[in-house]
Amino acid sequence: MQDALQTLAAPNARITDAYAVEELPGVTRDGRAVVRLVRPLEYRVGSKDSDEVVVVPVGFETDFASVPPGFRELFPQLGPWARPAILHDWLYANRGLGRYSRADADRIFREAMEVVGVPAWRRALMYWAVRVGGAGGWGRSG
Repeated sequence: MQDALQTLAAPNARITDAYAVEELPGVTRDGRAVVRLVRPLEYRVGSKDSDEVVVVPVGFETDFASVPPGFRELFPQLGPWARPAILHDWLYANRGLGRYSRADADRIFREAMEVVGVPAWRRALMYWAVRVGGAGGWGRSG
């Protein structure tokens, strides 16, 4: 994350094809850099024709993939899972927006990772990591 503004594109009809963030110099969460969204991120849950849309607003702060030390070589903060991680952080920070349970949020994370092309083995590991270790982050914004 060298630039203060990053835009990464990966076209898909179900998730915003690009996102933009700004660095928050000196702001970290458990040793991970924190960034702020400067463009909203949208995800259609279930299918590209779904009316069920989750919108992560401008101003939301995220650390992307919240991977504990020791696993960061295998699962760095940034990768093809970045947009699903932002979505997952938003759902967790807001307790599923009153619409989704924690299990639903984790399922949506897994679904979104599939949509953006994260390999099945990595999706499975990341999904089970949040299922097993994510409870402490539910409802915690930072």
